[in-house]
Amino acid sequence: MMSQPPPSSEPSSPPSQDDACALALAGGGAWPAGVPTVQVTDLVAKYGSRVILNGVDVAVMPGEIHVILGGSGCGKSTLLKHMIGMYTPAGGHMSLLGVNFAQADEPERDRVLGRVGMLFQAGALLNSLSVRDNVSLPIVERTHLPPAVVAEMVRMKLALVNLDDKADLMPPELSGGMKKRAALARAIATDPLVLFCDEPGAGLDPISMAALDTLLVNLRDRFGMSMVVVTHELPSIARIADRVTMLDQGKVVAQGTLRDVQATDHPLVTAFFGREADDHDLGTSVWEALTAQGAQT
Repeated sequence: MMSQPPPSSEPSSPPSQDDACALALAGGGAWPAGVPTVQVTDLVAKYGSRVILNGVDVAVMPGEIHVILGGSGCGKSTLLKHMIGMYTPAGGHMSLLGVNFAQADEPERDRVLGRVGMLFQAGALLNSLSVRDNVSLPIVERTHLPPAVVAEMVRMKLALVNLDDKADLMPPELSGGMKKRAALARAIATDPLVLFCDEPGAGLDPISMAALDTLLVNLRDRFGMSMVVVTHELPSIARIADRVTMLDQGKVVAQGTLRDVQATDHPLVTAFFGREADDHDLGTSVWEALTAQGAQT
């Protein structure tokens, strides 16, 4: 009988970057460090003939909270909608978890969106469903897990947002802060690699807003997910932002860490971060507000 050769003692080579990304998409690991979870390159966005974004570049890294900020009408929401694949770029390209949505087929897009969470501005809970059923909805839609496993996942997610004792309530029975937390539990129900948040603090009092910000940071620290947060709330930006991208009139006017951006001497940045607590009506562009103010002096 021939003896078998001894097993190789050489360590196995680490998976390639593409393999690591594919494994993470399949739910088998973290997104590889150094590879953007969201990559926007020279993005041009239009509504008809009107240019909304022009030459925008954004890279969101694993485990970071990246804040998109600017005045009303600057293109924040349009950028977010392109990031999640709602719109096709008029120019440039956008990739989410390594997939270029403009070139991806429907099954591939669906596979990527299964690893993405979305916290809507108004929560968007279904009033006809209990909190428990709202949170279980994405799990039931995207998996074939047994009901007992789904129930345990929902319990865990509600516990993470301190709503485990509110599972049987209906959305109209919740306070504004509770609705946002319930919507957040639903957004993270399937353990996303990327969480998008559209004005998460909108409509909340300062205490509830601060509590939600703390919760977002804690979830990022615990699970290592990337977060893209669209907001213009200065206290929230200071509490949660690792890096920021500031837009005006569809262009990036500042980008980097919060400290680096605040140190920028661009008049738009100075006006945004130095505005009074009661805020000015910034209109469709912060720059328009600045020029209008200059015309009055």
